[in-house]
Amino acid sequence: MADTPVWVLDTNVLVSGLLSPLGPPGRLIDALLSRRLTLALDDRIELEYRDVLARPRLGIEAVRREAFLAIVQFQLPVTAPPWPHRAPPDQDDVMFLEVALQTSDRVVVTGHLRHFPAGCRGPVTVLSPRCAWDTFEGFELV
Repeated sequence: MADTPVWVLDTNVLVSGLLSPLGPPGRLIDALLSRRLTLALDDRIELEYRDVLARPRLGIEAVRREAFLAIVQFQLPVTAPPWPHRAPPDQDDVMFLEVALQTSDRVVVTGHLRHFPAGCRGPVTVLSPRCAWDTFEGFELV
């Protein structure tokens, strides 16, 4: 795992990837499942993943959800101190920045870039799923 990128994925990326596996979010989940990408998370993020992915209205197949959640135990657990920079508009998004700040890569991948305005990111890089996939493919070529 030391040579793999360590990123934080916003919950919306997981939902998109589990519902539509052929797009960039789905490809990122494939990279997690094949251990070519490491997910950084803390107990708050894991709880949100479990809660959101289980919502019936999303229509995520139980077998896909459970297969993804089974790999969470093999990812990078982080204990994150409070965010020392200006907070994003939605306080619920702070946890993703806090965890990313504790990783070497300092990357959050989200489908909602507007939730992370530039003035609230501190030293964390926030990428769209498409940009993240393109970046990940660049890692793979090195």
